[in-house]
Amino acid sequence: MSAPSRPDEVDAVDDLRRSVCALHRDLVRWGLVTWTSGNISGRVPGTDRIVIKPSGIAYDDLTPESMVVTDLNGQPVDSSLVPSSDTLSHAFIYREMPDVNGIVHTHSTFATAWAARHEAIPCVLTAMADEFGGEIPIAPFALIGDEAIGQAVVATLRGHRSPAVLLAGHGVFAIGPNARAAVKAAVMCEDVARTVHHARQLGDAVAIAPADIDSLYERYQTAYGQK
Repeated sequence: MSAPSRPDEVDAVDDLRRSVCALHRDLVRWGLVTWTSGNISGRVPGTDRIVIKPSGIAYDDLTPESMVVTDLNGQPVDSSLVPSSDTLSHAFIYREMPDVNGIVHTHSTFATAWAARHEAIPCVLTAMADEFGGEIPIAPFALIGDEAIGQAVVATLRGHRSPAVLLAGHGVFAIGPNARAAVKAAVMCEDVARTVHHARQLGDAVAIAPADIDSLYERYQTAYGQK
């Protein structure tokens, strides 16, 4: 497939290159990644174009120009750089979840500790009810390199309000209507994973009642913040 040719599509891809590149700095700032691990991608809305981090490039060396553009099958269309090893899974998620336009993958410490236990994070905090609408679910183990991780993410998040999922023995995938929203979900996932971990050192954490979770989620999603 050829690179985008329409001026409006070229501009949209260039804008997304810049924003996805800049958002990678947030992963470092919030302590969600080490070395070259982790990645962010975004879909150009209304197109079959994905912008994603190149494989194995240090965060300090990332530039908008180094972001790799692929099609919805994960095939590069205009770059000499190799895209992230998770590209096929990102592409699968975009194909299967049309409302998703941003994806983040991290190995953040506390959330990944829960993933190592193959355990969902229970909804015991109002912040979890607000952001995730319940527990942060656990997806089955899947190998890296093809669509298997994407399949596990989609199968687990369907039927859940959570924009984040723990991959057993691996780490976190977070989704959103854009890449910035997916980064927020990844940041919040690590924050609540840390808090609930500490709570469990003191004893059993007490789950919030389902009706209260529903109420908190509805308020946060519809009334919180500026209009």
